[in-house]
Amino acid sequence: MLYTTLGTTGLTVSRLCLGCMSYGSPSWRAWVLDEGAARPFFKRALDAGINFFDTADMYSVGRSEEITGRWLREMASLDEIVIATKVFNQMRNAPNMRGLSRKHIVQACEASLTRLGIETIDLYQIHRFDADVPIDETLAALDLLVHQGKVRYIGASSGYAWQMAQALSASERNGWARFVSMQNHYNLVYREEEREMIPLCRAEGIGIIPWSPLARGLLARAPGEHTVRIDSDDFARGLYDSPGDEDVVAATHRVATARGVSSAEVALAWLLSKPGVTAPIVGATKLEHLETAIRALDLSLDAAECKALEAPYRPHAVKGHH
Repeated sequence: MLYTTLGTTGLTVSRLCLGCMSYGSPSWRAWVLDEGAARPFFKRALDAGINFFDTADMYSVGRSEEITGRWLREMASLDEIVIATKVFNQMRNAPNMRGLSRKHIVQACEASLTRLGIETIDLYQIHRFDADVPIDETLAALDLLVHQGKVRYIGASSGYAWQMAQALSASERNGWARFVSMQNHYNLVYREEEREMIPLCRAEGIGIIPWSPLARGLLARAPGEHTVRIDSDDFARGLYDSPGDEDVVAATHRVATARGVSSAEVALAWLLSKPGVTAPIVGATKLEHLETAIRALDLSLDAAECKALEAPYRPHAVKGHH
């Protein structure tokens, strides 16, 4: 396993992060694995040296955090691993059960700690920016959690560069804890983050941990292949419906065929090579998905291959911020 630091912090993380949205309750999403089925993925990840695990309170409405916490407490040394979770999305159809108000953030953190079965969350992230709450209120609440010892680092996920810049400025102006990471939508099919957010993060020393590194499986599956997730993932259909997306997929397949590796390995190797990227967040519902991601760490693409992969890209509407 390869390791690096998360941005300019001293926090050591593996260059792959296991995304735990896939583990929880199948009643939440048909493709989600239950507790027993999830166990081998945590074991294999730990055996491979992965020490970075990402979940969120809204995944299976809390069940993902429970499963993530259970298996990591059983199999890992908590001093050595990094557990990340997120707050923002609706947890119940009732007042104060969503968003980034001080009340919800503090309550949600306490609930996440209980579900995870730990005393401190290593990386606590806002799942999205909240237009209804002043950023100063959100950051002050997160800073409170850091000073209380309930959170070690704070991060953000998917927003506009101006929102991230505003948040960094507010933290510096008030002496509050500062976002150290950006979990954004970034892969070969969707590269709009290269325009503003990634340059900002690199300039400010913010670690980049992309979600959907394989474009919800689009960059990994064979043409015409169907799975439960493909057939039921309405969110993915809304993300990847732009002209030219299939041209990028075809280019990835060509490079992979020439190399004798899978398209998923090529797509992940490309992402791992991009400046500023700390660790793609990889989801796995089959052990081979995890093995593929691990193999990608050993794949180095040359300049000609990267050019071939990037050439078919066409600009997209901004997607993934909501």
